[in-house]
Formats: sequence, structure tokens, C-alpha cells
Amino acid sequence: QVRLVESGGGSAQPGGSLRLSCAASGFTFSAYPMSWYRQAPGKERELVATIANTGGSANYPDSMKGRFTISRDNAKNTVYLQMNSLKLEDTAVYYCKTVWNFRPYWGPGTQVTVSS
Repeated sequence: QVRLVESGGGSAQPGGSLRLSCAASGFTFSAYPMSWYRQAPGKERELVATIANTGGSANYPDSMKGRFTISRDNAKNTVYLQMNSLKLEDTAVYYCKTVWNFRPYWGPGTQVTVSS
């Protein structure tokens, strides 16, 4: 079955960087777009970035442009999120997501905490 497992979260200081990974299995990874979302305490889950199945294009909401970069390695069935210039407000649980057979699948998430 479809399985997504995030890793790479942890603690960082403001201005620091983290790279998140999401390992996928159970479906033809290279055929599907992948997305990163995040959910901060007390807030709704929000889209961070989406990447096309080939990795040839990526899209970011205006609020996420500039500091986040999504990428993928189809040979490793893995999607990444590079986060730079981290801010306190980037503290959240980060999830990867795909839609397979018309159904959304989510990983369990990885916690990112930005604090000084």
C-alpha cells in the first residue's frame, strides 16, 4: 500500500536551515506529483510546495516563495524540502502528501521547531 515517511525534522535557530525528506513506497513514485504541507499549533494545515512528477516544475504559495525549495529523486523514491532562513513561525509539523487512485495519502509528519 501507499506509504510516506518523513524525516529530517528537529530543532533549529532562527536563520538556520533544515532539509526534510519523505520516502515513498507502494506506488509508482515517478508518475505522481508530490507536495509538502505544514500545520502549526492551533492553525490549519497549509500547503508549502508541490513538485511535478518529473521534478521539472515546482509551485509555491506566495507566502512560501523564497526560502523553501522542493525537489525529488525519482531513483530513490524520495521528495525533499530544503528550508533556509528559518523563522520562529516556521515551527510546525511538516507532512508530505500524494494523491493516488483519487485518494490523498499523508505521512505521519516530522516536527520542526525553530527557537532561539
